[in-house]
Amino acid sequence: MYVLLVTFTLNYSYHLIMGFFMGKAKKISNAKYEKELSDIYVELVKWQYWVKEKGLRIIIVFEGRDAAGKGGTIKRLLEPLNPRGCNVVALPAPSDREKTQWYFQRYVNHFPAAGEIVVFDRSWYNRAGVERVMDFCTDTEYREFLRSCPEFERMIVRSGIILLKYWFSVSDEEQERRFQKRANDTRKHWKLSPMDLESRDRWVEYSKAKDEMFFYTDIAEAPWNVVDADIKKHARLNCLSHILSSVPYQDIMPEPVALPPRKKHADYKRPDMDTQRFVPNKYGD
Repeated sequence: MYVLLVTFTLNYSYHLIMGFFMGKAKKISNAKYEKELSDIYVELVKWQYWVKEKGLRIIIVFEGRDAAGKGGTIKRLLEPLNPRGCNVVALPAPSDREKTQWYFQRYVNHFPAAGEIVVFDRSWYNRAGVERVMDFCTDTEYREFLRSCPEFERMIVRSGIILLKYWFSVSDEEQERRFQKRANDTRKHWKLSPMDLESRDRWVEYSKAKDEMFFYTDIAEAPWNVVDADIKKHARLNCLSHILSSVPYQDIMPEPVALPPRKKHADYKRPDMDTQRFVPNKYGD
């Protein structure tokens, strides 16, 4: 059993510097994006077969700015995978009982068994981000997190779990554009929570919290790296391909099964359609 921990990070100044010298990246065409995503989907299926066969335990953590595109990437990651071996954990605010527990306890309860993949849509890093900025924790609790988190992750790695951590970084301008789109699109109103609006007003505070978090938790056993998320399609492809490259695998996917002719049962007759209640064929020809 081997162990690997990967994380993504990129600060706002990098966006500004690279944007100044290189200009805005050319967006991938829809046709090329769909082709690349389809190829990645095939590899993800192969990858999951390998994970199950070898009994690997994988945790993938998605963190980053609000509206940075984490949810869209998670959706594409899960789409080709067997849900019986891969699930998403998106925990709500802790209950009164959970607030009295060891901070990491409610996350550990969702850790994978052999052959399983667990995706955290935000994770224990809430304490160093939203809880810190919004004063949902005390300074003592926050400082204890900064001391404990590196040791906690070293324990995860030593236990044989493969831990992949991704930080999605988005520029101030792009985040604002996405917030405005959510505000004006009724299909996306649910994505614009009061917490999102608060984060919009506290960009600098979140940046400082992220920088401090990286300073204390960027250890050799658990380095931080980044997904540049200003262009969502690029971020999705880059992140998914990186996941595949971070866990070496082989193609052990079974060969296609040749299905025999369907057996006929002359003694069975299906019920007449008018004896059943069908959904109205509103969109059929």
